[in-house]
Amino acid sequence: MTDRTTYVTLAGVRRRGWTDAMVRDLLGTPDVQGRDPRRWSLAPVRLYLLARVETVERTPGFAGAAARCRARASASGVHAERRRAAVLTAIRAEPIEVPLLPGPELERRAVRHRHLLGARSPGPRREGAPSEAAAPAGALVRWQVSYLRHALSRYEWLLDGLYGETGRGEAERLLRRRLYEAIAAAYPALAQECRRRIAVER
Repeated sequence: MTDRTTYVTLAGVRRRGWTDAMVRDLLGTPDVQGRDPRRWSLAPVRLYLLARVETVERTPGFAGAAARCRARASASGVHAERRRAAVLTAIRAEPIEVPLLPGPELERRAVRHRHLLGARSPGPRREGAPSEAAAPAGALVRWQVSYLRHALSRYEWLLDGLYGETGRGEAERLLRRRLYEAIAAAYPALAQECRRRIAVER
């Protein structure tokens, strides 16, 4: 087996700051390629002679490629930060319109929504939908807030463009807080539950 102290793996080259494109363009074919007899693996072993890697790292070509990679990463970071700031600004500015329903209608919709979700209180399964009369203390309030929160899910379009990017979690928390604050303002009887959820989901 090749003395691995004089070679570096592809993962090791990446840890030194190389991208796959730089490895392909500046190093080319690995110096050693095959299977590692010391462990079973379908992936081939790719080793690069450390002296060759270090020699290439001292060339202008490597310095230029590394600088271009840093510039791309920096530009990507700037773009992500601008997008994050724009999304947060849009969430803060967007008017949240909560559907205003008479109390009995909101209760009916909340119970129906709970039933459609297939949720049940702990204990033996009951036939039929949960009802206001059968709801545990405080459950109806929770169901109403859940229904209204679901009714406002259309505002999640405000998160478009973040996906797994910088600030996604922060934007989601801000949007949830704004939605619960809007529900609390529209339905003061639900304000305490809304505050509880804001605290829990912070």
